[in-house]
Amino acid sequence: MINIHAQINGIRYSPGMCRNLNVFGLRELRRALSKEATFILRLDERNQVAMSWWVSAKRTRSYPYVRVYDSLNFVGKKVTVIPILKDEGKRGDRDFLQWDTVSLMSLLGVYVIISYYKTAEKSLRNPEKITHQRFDIEQIKSELKKLVVYQSDALHWNVEQIDKIEAVGEKALKSYEMISERTGVEMHSRILAERRIKELMKNKERFMSVSRDLARKAQKRESITLQPKERIKGAKATLTIKNYLGGCYYFTCDEVELKKKQVYLIEAKNTREDKLPSLNDIKDGLLKMILFTNLEEVRINDKHYQSLAILKLTTSKRFDMSKLSESQKKVLNLLKKEAQLNRFRVIINKKRFV
Repeated sequence: MINIHAQINGIRYSPGMCRNLNVFGLRELRRALSKEATFILRLDERNQVAMSWWVSAKRTRSYPYVRVYDSLNFVGKKVTVIPILKDEGKRGDRDFLQWDTVSLMSLLGVYVIISYYKTAEKSLRNPEKITHQRFDIEQIKSELKKLVVYQSDALHWNVEQIDKIEAVGEKALKSYEMISERTGVEMHSRILAERRIKELMKNKERFMSVSRDLARKAQKRESITLQPKERIKGAKATLTIKNYLGGCYYFTCDEVELKKKQVYLIEAKNTREDKLPSLNDIKDGLLKMILFTNLEEVRINDKHYQSLAILKLTTSKRFDMSKLSESQKKVLNLLKKEAQLNRFRVIINKKRFV
């Protein structure tokens, strides 16, 4: 196992594959959240924000990184709404917010609004689970109105959001009780959820410590596990990034190669089909490129290396570059420009594309 340590003192990156975002007024927020993963929200005559939202607090569900990525080209404030927890019912999953998610958004300059689901319906497919969960719109609007006049950066805003986590968590648990009574679907244990929230809220340092420990465990599991569709030949590695404030971020690299004084940090996106990985997969990989291209003081066992970020795309053996559709040609052209502008490489089936 390779353990890499690095620093980030600032983010310098020009995204080029963000989709065009539709514009909604504040009164249309409910409709916007039901229609769009990322959009421009006009708060008043002078203020707009680029807004995204997470389906779950867990970052491996529903491509939340893609939603955030699509907001990064906006010149004003970028905002993302994350539920403090999501309970699908006792027979489904329950995910909790972790500090690492909030700290990563802080690193990217994205303002987080910690919210909760207020309404839901019983699933027709599985009557022991709930679906169509919807945020408390008025709570989000209230936070947005505070954000309009907020002058500090995303990091300070996000730390203040953490201070509200106990109150938001209590509202979330009460909502799930009401949803359970209305739908007849049993939720996960409230006692365990309360214990988790209280433990995290003893203070911010404790919150960070508990969540970082969970992230380290997840990092370790991921670093020794290959997904069925992955075709990785190099060694996997853990990557611990420290920012100028001392905050730590824990990631894994799909593949790492060492060549003399250079370390290649490779994010792999794979498909078994005879076409490129999906646009969502590629954008998900680009968020890692934002991090990898801004690393400084990269060390392995206290030895310094120059790092090079690589996005690696693999397909089935039937893939033929000469038979790409027009839409995939457009994706590759945009990807090429973004890679050249931000100085990372793209490899497609072992061949260097950029």
